[in-house]
Amino acid sequence: MSMDGSFHIATSGVIPLVPWKAFDHVWTSVMGYPADEFRFVEGKTAFSTWPEVVSMIVLYVTVVFGGREFMRNRQPLKLNGLFKIHNLFLTLLSGGLLVLFIEQLAPQLWRDGLYENICGANGWTKPLVTLYYLNYLTKYIELIDTVFLMVKKKPLTFLHTYHHPATALLCFTQLAGNTSVSWVPITLNLTVHVVMYWYYFQSARGVKVWWKEWITRLQIAQFIIDLGFIYFACWDYYASAHAPWLPHVGRCAGKPLAAVMGCVILSSYLVLFVMFYIATYRKVSRRKTQAGVPQDCKTNVSTMKESAHKVADSVSGVTHGRTLLAEK
Repeated sequence: MSMDGSFHIATSGVIPLVPWKAFDHVWTSVMGYPADEFRFVEGKTAFSTWPEVVSMIVLYVTVVFGGREFMRNRQPLKLNGLFKIHNLFLTLLSGGLLVLFIEQLAPQLWRDGLYENICGANGWTKPLVTLYYLNYLTKYIELIDTVFLMVKKKPLTFLHTYHHPATALLCFTQLAGNTSVSWVPITLNLTVHVVMYWYYFQSARGVKVWWKEWITRLQIAQFIIDLGFIYFACWDYYASAHAPWLPHVGRCAGKPLAAVMGCVILSSYLVLFVMFYIATYRKVSRRKTQAGVPQDCKTNVSTMKESAHKVADSVSGVTHGRTLLAEK
């Protein structure tokens, strides 16, 4: 591997990694300029301002909860074909973006190490900014997840209706804040989404998947890792900027607002997903445990209860449900 990130084969010269080359070809055909020349400019790039982001979130809430009221006295819509297309598309899109991220990051991590890539310029290269922006746009596509739940008249939980728009807001603040550590939660999230949307696609096909619970476990692990990196980056920035006597490595790139939003939103995700896991899977586990008690054990317990009741009844003057009358 060369210093510029290309892979070499001695017998045939330099061979560029195929995914980015193919992506760049498609991007150039559509946009008219190479992918690494994209610039995220607030006020010029689509969905790059607070009013645009807030408007999308308000529209989401209006459609979802207004639609729920509209569907209240109507039959649920199946839309299974569209649901399968939606989930397969997001599976492939997430997987494609993940491959492009790995292609960009692997040579940089090998060459310059982890710290430079989460706090330095390596985490904010021109190709990565392009990928950050595309990942950000996918968060608006993922809002359609809730629309499917609404028209199918499935429960709209707080976790779901909060998590989706909050993730779009999170991605926006990190783009506007130039946070080099962004690739860590993004790549982990893309990994989870490949698994999650593939599960939804298979379920829509009628395939029973045994590892549903592991998706939530994977999400919780993702947030724990995310927060480890983000708390470190925030500490490093704070210590270097405001308390240089505290131990730190250097100064991580990014704006304070982006750091605060990252900490608050991802911390809330961890709490909510842990609560969801306990409420959903631990209760199921307890019910299975109770259902698995042998019948003879249940019979013995019932017999013991009946014996105890008879003893109590005899003491209080009741035998076989009738009161003993005192003879005159």
